[in-house]
Amino acid sequence: MNRLNSTVLRDAKRIVVKVGSSLVTNDGRGLDEEAIGEWCRQLAVLIRDGREVIMVSSGAIAEGMKRLGWTSRPTAIQELQAAAAVGQMGLAQMYETKLRAHQLGSAQVLLTHADLADRERYLNARSTLLTLLKLGVVPVINENDTVVNDEIKFGDNDTLGALVANLVEADALVILTDQKGLFTADPRKEPTAQFVHEAKAGDPALEAMAGGAGSSIGRGGMITKILAAKRAAGSGASTVIAWGREPDALVRLTRGDSIGTLLVAQTQKTQARKQWMADHLQLRGTVVVDAGAAAKVRDEGKSLLPIGMLQVEGDFSRGDVIAVKGPDGTEIARGLANYASGEARLLCRKPSSEFEKLLGYAAEPEMLHRDNLVLTR
Repeated sequence: MNRLNSTVLRDAKRIVVKVGSSLVTNDGRGLDEEAIGEWCRQLAVLIRDGREVIMVSSGAIAEGMKRLGWTSRPTAIQELQAAAAVGQMGLAQMYETKLRAHQLGSAQVLLTHADLADRERYLNARSTLLTLLKLGVVPVINENDTVVNDEIKFGDNDTLGALVANLVEADALVILTDQKGLFTADPRKEPTAQFVHEAKAGDPALEAMAGGAGSSIGRGGMITKILAAKRAAGSGASTVIAWGREPDALVRLTRGDSIGTLLVAQTQKTQARKQWMADHLQLRGTVVVDAGAAAKVRDEGKSLLPIGMLQVEGDFSRGDVIAVKGPDGTEIARGLANYASGEARLLCRKPSSEFEKLLGYAAEPEMLHRDNLVLTR
């Protein structure tokens, strides 16, 4: 057994699991109640083991097609949206029923690319998902096919799974598919194709191995899974591509079994986070803090609370990246603002107990949460 393959999932605390349309809908014949029930049972085992799990599930359009009596996937966007609207009802109901059987709550979360491209909506989505995980609820995520158009579609739920892994800083992404994993060529066409047990996520050679879309039901193929693994690796999450009907696959992966293909992230999660925060985002403003707040942020790894803020500079929105400067004007950190600049000015030197009176609502108690903050000095 490969050492890395046996430890990546075993050590993972936060896991995103993506299942494809052909698995969820039994190759388009309708929602596969038995299969969905089995995955939900495994999710319950993982959660009892102390892990946090998010499910990214395809299947809404395929289920809608079945309910509408359509035998081939439509091309008109309004028909795709209609199929998604019909199918989403059954998909959500199925996950709710199967998870409830294991005393787990579920939440339907529909996302579009615009939700993650916009900084404020990105932060809102992240906060919602992390809160659901804290509450022990399983988020079941799908692309919001009922409202998207060609300009804002993710393109496939493999990409969505990777974006969600980045959004919540997952330790691992598991893509369950109708193949055992990655082969050097399409095994359905090349009998001599060799199975790839492990590789580096983002290795260009992997893309040369992958073929096109695998079925008429879903839109993905092995290439989308390889590209998704590359994207997830950007935030330090390794990816496993495995057969969705492998007995107890999720449980066995988290207990050290070598199943499927492991695509290893070459960047540690903390390193990826620091690189993203420190080097790749334009600063929109600054908060100047007192010596006590500076010491807590810099030396103790604490979040920045508004009570320690002396001054707010610039014009920024919630979710923008801003700098934190000490009383001497030296930048000590930067991070994602939980409040816009106008709100932040009202909160300077104020305890969290006064936020609702000042703003009319109370959101996060921190100006910058430590998870969204990186030291620069």
